[in-house]
Amino acid sequence: MKRFFNILLGALAMIAIAIVSAFVAMRLAIHGREVEAPNLAGLSVTEAAARASDLGLTLSLENRFYSTAVPAGHVITQSPVPGSLVRRDGQIRIAESLGGQHVTIPDLVGQSERAATVILRRLTLEVGAVSYIPSSSPEGTVIAQTPAAKTVGADSPRVSLIVASPLPDAAATAYVMPVLTGLTVGTANMRLATAGLHIAGAQDSSSPAPVATAPAAMPTLDITGPAPNASLSLPGSPAVAVPAAPRQAPASYVIVSQMPPAGHRLLKTDTIHVSAVPRTPSVATP
Repeated sequence: MKRFFNILLGALAMIAIAIVSAFVAMRLAIHGREVEAPNLAGLSVTEAAARASDLGLTLSLENRFYSTAVPAGHVITQSPVPGSLVRRDGQIRIAESLGGQHVTIPDLVGQSERAATVILRRLTLEVGAVSYIPSSSPEGTVIAQTPAAKTVGADSPRVSLIVASPLPDAAATAYVMPVLTGLTVGTANMRLATAGLHIAGAQDSSSPAPVATAPAAMPTLDITGPAPNASLSLPGSPAVAVPAAPRQAPASYVIVSQMPPAGHRLLKTDTIHVSAVPRTPSVATP
């Protein structure tokens, strides 16, 4: 029995040693594929590429900046920083110096985007970010730039542009058709008016007269609600007086159907038609 336990302990010890050895070997293998990032600042781009290559690394030119402290064609900054561990097949990103600013930033405002791009390239400058915002200026023309024209001491040769795009058409703004059924015509109109919409036609569905099909045959309702002491007149029904109250909705007609249906996409240019019935007067309970 004692011999059995000795064998078991020996086997467990061997397994533990194997696990530790595998872990150590893995760590050595991983670190064996890593190198310290060299210090490339101040070197020429060619020298920096050669030094990185000697360590199994590649060089990537990410940016170029004006600098009076670092000669043109030399490395200003790098990433990762010197001393950082980098995989042997990894990459070091650098920024190159262009020397002092020797090009005057041109005035591009009013130029077309294409013309501005050509001007920048002729001056060995670069097009930075291009943004488009709605403007009353002609579409496609530059309305602002960064840095501004004739800027002295610019950090980068990149010039970002803001280009005019067409102003949005108010009539093209889309809405979701709300539920109008159950509302009075006046209440519905006041709610629609907040979005610049209105009911183009209302039909009294309780009238025996045929429902008009042409929008022109339907009465147009004021989206602001009836004026004090005004009356609402619908085909086949007598005029209904509205009490004098500010923006009070007509109380006698309730919407029973609508077109377009609730939930449909609606533009300001679309017409809204409803069918309404006189409201049944409520009877007071004795």
